Amino acid sequence: MPLTDGLRRTCLIALLLGVSACAGTATKKTASQPWDDARQLVLVTTPDWNASTGTLQRFERDGAQWRQVGEAQPISVGRSGSAWGVGLNTAQADGPQKREGDGRAPAGVFRIGTAFGYADSAATGWPYQGMTASDWCIDVNDSPIYNRIVDAREVGEDAVQGSSEPMRRDLHADGDQRYKLGFVIEHNPDNRSGAGSCIFAHLWKAPGEPTAGCTAMAEPAMQQLLAWLSPERHPVFVLLPDNELARLHAAWGLPIASPTRPQ
Repeated sequence: MPLTDGLRRTCLIALLLGVSACAGTATKKTASQPWDDARQLVLVTTPDWNASTGTLQRFERDGAQWRQVGEAQPISVGRSGSAWGVGLNTAQADGPQKREGDGRAPAGVFRIGTAFGYADSAATGWPYQGMTASDWCIDVNDSPIYNRIVDAREVGEDAVQGSSEPMRRDLHADGDQRYKLGFVIEHNPDNRSGAGSCIFAHLWKAPGEPTAGCTAMAEPAMQQLLAWLSPERHPVFVLLPDNELARLHAAWGLPIASPTRPQ
């Protein structure tokens, strides 16, 4: 597949910095970051802010240098693309900003929250919670439990009224399998009203079909990802358009994405 403009820029910057963009080698960080303890990194890249599809790659390190693990996987993101979210990185003013209901996936660096699914357990060493029919994620802006997964049996049925995010979509949305397996992306950890809620990595309904703001993938890719995640390695989730990764990878200590995307 031909290189996108963003990837050409990534490769050019990497060459100027004396590293190989195609090898996924990290450049030298210019300042400490809140995710310096990360030894695993999930990197999602898209061609631009408005793209609804992209690539997921896994990286790990034992020292300063990131190395890619496994093959790149195709993913889909928000139907409107992506926008700067609220995570571990410093706020960025240049580019769209994530808002509730905008159909964009949050961009930035984020901690990975609890894994979830329809089964009681999953093949992962990562913290996992089996969902029930009474579990909901609250996407109502003025709710005191906004951006949280709650059990209606504990908070009361009135507290989940108006939410559009049942965690057992198979039971509430005609057998929908998208939340059969996934994990929380810790966007907007302070639960700021209107900044965006209930951001997950989950299964896609069909290859390439966009989401309301999450990152979606095939079930085998999710299974592989969850089997790999290790709490002891403090993994982070990173989503960036190509040109933003090219601009920020050195300062943020991020790996370079592969120059080609999976078909």
